Amino acid sequence: MNFDVAIIGGGLAGLTCAIHLQQQGKQCVIINNGQAAIDFSSGSMDLLSRLTSGQKIEHFAEGLEALTQELPDHPYSLLGVEKTLKKATQFQHFAESLALGLCGSTTQNHQRVTPLGGITSTWLSPNSVPTMSDNQPFPHNKIAVLGIEGYLDFQPQMLAENLKLQPQFAHCEFSPAYIHIPELDQLRANGREFRSVHIAQLLEHKLAFHDLVQEIKQSAKNANAIFLPACFGLDNQQFFERLKQAVGIAIFELPTLPPSLLGIRQHKQLSQRFEQLGGMMLNGDRALKAEFNEQGVSKIYTQLHQENAITASHFVLASGGFFSNGLMSDFDHIFEPVFDADIIGYKKFEKNDRLSWTENRFSSPQPYQSAGVAINSQCQVRKAGQFVPNLYAVGNVIGGYNALQLGCGSGVSVVTALVVAEQICGR
Repeated sequence: MNFDVAIIGGGLAGLTCAIHLQQQGKQCVIINNGQAAIDFSSGSMDLLSRLTSGQKIEHFAEGLEALTQELPDHPYSLLGVEKTLKKATQFQHFAESLALGLCGSTTQNHQRVTPLGGITSTWLSPNSVPTMSDNQPFPHNKIAVLGIEGYLDFQPQMLAENLKLQPQFAHCEFSPAYIHIPELDQLRANGREFRSVHIAQLLEHKLAFHDLVQEIKQSAKNANAIFLPACFGLDNQQFFERLKQAVGIAIFELPTLPPSLLGIRQHKQLSQRFEQLGGMMLNGDRALKAEFNEQGVSKIYTQLHQENAITASHFVLASGGFFSNGLMSDFDHIFEPVFDADIIGYKKFEKNDRLSWTENRFSSPQPYQSAGVAINSQCQVRKAGQFVPNLYAVGNVIGGYNALQLGCGSGVSVVTALVVAEQICGR
C-alpha cells in the first residue's frame, strides 16, 4: 500500500494534519489503534495557560515570549512566537469551516466553568459551555443546575455550591434539581452503562422529545439559564440546539467524567471530514516497526499488515504520549516504539535514569510527563542524533515540555499539525 503521507495516530493532531494534507491533494492513511485523548477531553482547547513558575497566562504573545526563555525545547520555542500564533489563528478558521462550534481568541485566554464548579482559563471552548471574558460577571442571574436521576457523574448541588464561591457568579441564585427521563430506566439497572455516551445514544433514538422539553421546563421553574451535563447529542450539537430552542431558555452544557461527549463530538466531526476528503482510516491497527533508507523512512509495518508494508513519501508520528502508547517504558528506559526516535525531557530528566523520572512530592509536576521525541523547527524527528528528512512529529509525542503543567496540550497538537502539513506541501 502506497500513500503520499502515512500518519500514525488518529487523534486531534493526526486528524488536523491529515485533513489539511487531503485538502491540498495529498493521499493520506491514518493508522489508528483505538480511542484518542480527545475522546476524554473537556472539549475545550488550551494554547498556553501557565508558565513553569505557575504564573497564569492572560495574553498569549507575552506568555509565549516568556516561555521561550524558560523552555527552549518547547515546540512553541522552536517554531517561534509569530508562527505559533499564526497557526493558532489558522486552526480557528479551520474549526469554523468544520462547524466545530468553538469560541475564543488568539489574543488572550477566556474563563470557562469546570464540572465541579471551578473557573479555569482556556483558549477555545465549545460555544455550548458557560464562559466569561476578562473575569466579567456571568450574564444570567437565576440558574437552574439540572442533573439526571441516577446519573452520578454530574452533581448539581456540589456544582452550585462551588459556583457561589466564584466572583463571576456572586450575583447568581442557583436552584439544583434532577430531571426524570423514563427512557433511561434500562441503563440505571447497570451503573457501568450509565455514562454520558450511552445516555446520548439512547436519547437520540428512543426519546419522547416533547416529554423531555416539558420535564426541563418544569424543573427549571423561573430560572433564566440552565446548566446540564453534556449528555445530549453524540455526533454534533444539532440535538442540543434543538433542545435549547424548544425549551426557550439559555441552556449550557458541562463536560462530565470521561469519556467526554464534547470531545467525542469533535473527534467524530474530524474523522468524518477526513474520510469525506478521501482519506483512508485503518482503525484498530497499530504501527509496529519501520525500515529506513538513505532518504529517511521507507516503509512501516503494522499489526494487521505485517507482510504488506505501508510505503509513503512522508511519515507523521502523531501517536500521543504514554496514554495512547506513543511513548513506552520498561524498568530502566523510556522509548518511542516505532522509529526508536531520540527522547528528551526537561531539567534533570534522563530517559535512562529511572530516579529522574519522578518528583518525591506526588502533586508536583512529574519529569516523565515532559518526555517525548526530539524535533527541530520543521518538526522533523531526531534519531541517533540526526534529523530524519521525511519523518515528522506532531502533538503530545513531542518532548521538552509538560502539557499538563503548562496547559498547552491541544495547542501544541494543532499548531505542530499545521506546521507539518505546510512543510510537506511545500517540499
